[in-house]
Order: sequence, then structure tokens, then C-alpha cells
Amino acid sequence: MHYTLEPIGTIRSPYQEKFGIPRQPALAPSAPVSLVLHPPYNQPDCVRGLDAFSHVWLTFVFHETLARGWQPLVRPPRLGGNSKVGVFASRATHRPNGLGLSLVALKDIDTRDGVTLHLGGADLLDGTPVLDIKPYIPFVEAKPEARGGFVDGPPPQLSVQWQPKALADLHAWPQAPSWLAALIDEVLAQDPRPAYQDDPARVYGIRLADCDVRFTVQGQLACVLEIITPAQN
Repeated sequence: MHYTLEPIGTIRSPYQEKFGIPRQPALAPSAPVSLVLHPPYNQPDCVRGLDAFSHVWLTFVFHETLARGWQPLVRPPRLGGNSKVGVFASRATHRPNGLGLSLVALKDIDTRDGVTLHLGGADLLDGTPVLDIKPYIPFVEAKPEARGGFVDGPPPQLSVQWQPKALADLHAWPQAPSWLAALIDEVLAQDPRPAYQDDPARVYGIRLADCDVRFTVQGQLACVLEIITPAQN
């Protein structure tokens, strides 16, 4: 049996590529992410009463990785990229139906021109199709006693240091969002590199909010080297 699913909206996000997106929601709260609903779901009646909830579940599609299909075993980054677990014991993007689930903070609902939900702590790529929204209900869904398996606890954090050139690049960009520096700190603190890469001489790049962030990682220190702005690209 086959089912047809239609997106109800699209994510607008500063995350413009998979590399650099936090591996779980709520790890980078400075990212301003919004969900723009599509017709006919972009009418105020569809979200009436939703503003009484602080958080929502989003069901979405891993649209950038669908073409690669799925695999029964995956290598979670939290296990160093070497040990394998079953796909259903992970939150890997390469799944049989390419569906993701994310718990995000609901900061505001704008119904002045259609419906836009402003979210906090979202870990979603720009352009992500969203299939459904459900309110988070703490008394039934919060389980402090639950076991977290190999992800029981937050990931280790890197310290983040900015080189003078990177700070100068940011300050010289008139259109730089006020939240960008904080978001760069939060993203790099999570160590976005693949688990198998540990080359202190390698310069990495992340595409965030229309700019390219170049950085290195040495030990437990991430160093922001430069910010390449749209005018320089």
C-alpha cells in the first residue's frame, strides 16, 4: 500500500547545507528558524489555540538525502563514527521513508499574511518540507527516568575562539544579522566535523546565513579564521 503525503509548509533557516547543522534540536538556540505554511493550511483557523503551547513536534522530510536511499546499519557520530547500530536505533537521515521528527520551541505565530511560525532551537535545513505539526504535551511526553542509550547526555563542547580577521570580517558586513556571532559559537561548540576527521591543519567551511565561516579545530578548541560575506563570494 502506498500513501501520498503533502507538505503543509516549508522551513526558512540560516542552515544552508547539512554540514554544521546541530545533530539534535535545542543545541543552537540562537538560530532564527521559521515555518511558513502553504495554502490551504496558511489560515489562522489552522493554528487557533496553538499559541497556548511552548513547544511543538515537527514531522519533516530529509529532502536532501532521499535520493541516497536507506541502509540497515549506520555509524552514529556519538560512537566515534566507527561502531554501527541499526537504523531504527538511530536518528540517521538515511531512513526507509526519509522522515524526521524534531521538538522545537514555539516563539511566536504571525498571521498577518498567511501563517508563519517562529521557532527556537530548530535543527532544520533551509527549504525542509514539513508534513505535520503537533503540540508538545509535557505531562505525557516528558520522561525524566527514560534511558537515552548511546546518546544519554549532551555532547561534549568545544571552546570557540575568534581570530581578529574573522571579527573584522563580521563587523565590516553591514547586513550581518545580530544573532550570527552567537550562532557561529553554538554551531562550532558542537564540533560539526565528521567523527573520523581530526586534522588540526585542515580548514573547514560552513555555509550559514548567506556567508561562509572558515574554521579549524585543534584539540578542544575551534578557531574562527574568517567570514566570507556575499559581497566577497
